[in-house]
Amino acid sequence: MSNVNINFGGGFVGLLTIAFIILKLIGEITWRWVWVLSPLWIPLGIIIVVFIIMFLIWALIEWVVS
Repeated sequence: MSNVNINFGGGFVGLLTIAFIILKLIGEITWRWVWVLSPLWIPLGIIIVVFIIMFLIWALIEWVVS
């Protein structure tokens, strides 16, 4: 007997985005679309900021060592 696993992915962020979209479409929230879709772009923005900070630390270390 085999098991079938169905994974819709997305986790909390995906569910939150879907919930915000549904609330926007039925008129429960009057937010701008940029905020309705914010669960998608805020984590990406945090990752980009972390990489920029890591790069700046690396560049500073390279500058001090040389």
